[in-house]
Amino acid sequence: MEQYTIQDYKKSQPRWCPGCGDHFFLASLHKAMAELGVPPHETAVISGIGCSSRLPYYVNTYAMQTIHGRAAAIASGTKVVNPKLTVWQVSGDGDGLAIGGNHFIHAMRRNIDLNIILLNNRIYGLTKGQYSPTSPRGFVSKSSPYGTVEDPFRPAELCFGARGRFFARSVATDAAETVEILKAAKQHKGAAVCEILQNCVIFNNGCYEPVYTKEGRKKNCIYVRHGEKLVFGENNEFGLVQEGFGLKVVKIGENGVTMDDILVHDAHCEDNTLQLKLAEMTNENGFPVALGVIRDVEAPTYEESLHQQIAEVSAQKKYHNFMELLDTNDTWEVK
Repeated sequence: MEQYTIQDYKKSQPRWCPGCGDHFFLASLHKAMAELGVPPHETAVISGIGCSSRLPYYVNTYAMQTIHGRAAAIASGTKVVNPKLTVWQVSGDGDGLAIGGNHFIHAMRRNIDLNIILLNNRIYGLTKGQYSPTSPRGFVSKSSPYGTVEDPFRPAELCFGARGRFFARSVATDAAETVEILKAAKQHKGAAVCEILQNCVIFNNGCYEPVYTKEGRKKNCIYVRHGEKLVFGENNEFGLVQEGFGLKVVKIGENGVTMDDILVHDAHCEDNTLQLKLAEMTNENGFPVALGVIRDVEAPTYEESLHQQIAEVSAQKKYHNFMELLDTNDTWEVK
C-alpha cells in the first residue's frame, strides 16, 4: 500500500485572513487525508460559496467549487455516480444551512456516504458580516443592527431530526481532535457531519473564545469517547449523570457521587435521545461543550442501495444494453 504525506494533498497558497479558522481546519484536513491514505486521485472535495468554500483550491485532489448552497447536491451526485470516490463536502454555516439547508437535510435522510464539513463561525464572512442561520438571538450585525429576532439552527438538532447517523464536533484550533473526527467520519459509511467551531477574526472574532484555547477547553469542554465515562474538568473532577429526562453536572466525590454514577457515552445507540442532549450542551446553560464523535450509527447507504436495486432489476430483464433492448420488441424489415 502506497504511503502518502501531508505534502501530497497540499496545493497553492490559501487566501484567507490571517488567524482565520479556515487555516487551522485546512491543516487538519491535510493531515487526516494523509493518515487515512486514500489516494488523491480517489478523493473529491466539493464546496459551495463563502470564505470556507475556497478550500477546494488548496487540496491536491479532484475538487470543485460550485454555486451557493448547492455543495450537497453536487457532492451527492458525485458519490452516487462514482461510489469509489471519497467525497468531502465543505460548507459554511450560511452556505450549508441557509440556501443549502434543504439539500443538507435530504443528504441526511438518504444517508449518502458523504463527509460533510460544517465550518461554523455564526456569520456571513465573505459578504461582510450579516447574521447567519447559527447566529444567536439578539446578535448585532450589519443585517441586524438592533439584534436579530430569530432563533438559530442548532446543527446537531437539525442533523438528528433529518435522521442523521453521524455527528461529531471539534474546535478549529484543536488540531488533534479535528483530525480524529475527520478520520472517524471517513470510516463511517453514510452521511457524516463534522461541525467545526471557528472564529471569524474580522466580523465575529471571539464567538468561541471560551473553548478556543487548550486551557479554555479543559475548563469548558468535555471530550466524549464511545464506551468511556463522561467526565471533564482540569482533573476530570466533574461528570455527567442523568436526572429525569435531562443531564446534570456533578462533582465526583461530593454528596455521595462516585464514578459508578457517571454515565458512559454510547455513540452507537440507535436512540439519539442522550446523544442529542450531549450535543446541545452549552456553557451558557451550565454545561461543558461536547467535542468528539457524539453519534455514530450504521445504516444502509443510498448509493449502495441504489446500485443493488439496479443490479437486481437488470438481472430480471431480457436485455442488458441498448441494442438488446431494440431487438426485444417487435421488428419489421423494410424493403
